[in-house]
Amino acid sequence: MATWDDVAAIALALPEVAEESAYGNRAWKVRKKLFAWERPLRAKEIEQLGGREPEGAAPTGDILGVRVPDGEAKTALLASEPEIYFTTPHFDGYPSVLVRLARIPRNDLEEAIVEAWLCRAPKRLAASYLGE
Repeated sequence: MATWDDVAAIALALPEVAEESAYGNRAWKVRKKLFAWERPLRAKEIEQLGGREPEGAAPTGDILGVRVPDGEAKTALLASEPEIYFTTPHFDGYPSVLVRLARIPRNDLEEAIVEAWLCRAPKRLAASYLGE
């Protein structure tokens, strides 16, 4: 089970990352570009997902939003592990997914955060990181 401490440790270990507040929640940015953020569900989203678990599909625990490279990557994640990754209509057409922190193994969390960082980091910074 991943925690916000895990998210912060992974994100802040990446080059040029700052933790800031976005809409009153924790967020991680690389050179002012958002790549991961705390994302509580809004009442409308809970309704759209059919209510809270266990009857509906809206999770009750902590939720992390992360960027993904594109719509194809988003679709693949959502299809491959729907117990971990999900979305709401708010994110339709936007390259991001929501992550149930209580269900994602730490190594998968690290992979998701690094991938999100790579999507937003400047090309030279990303290339330098990948070359290390």
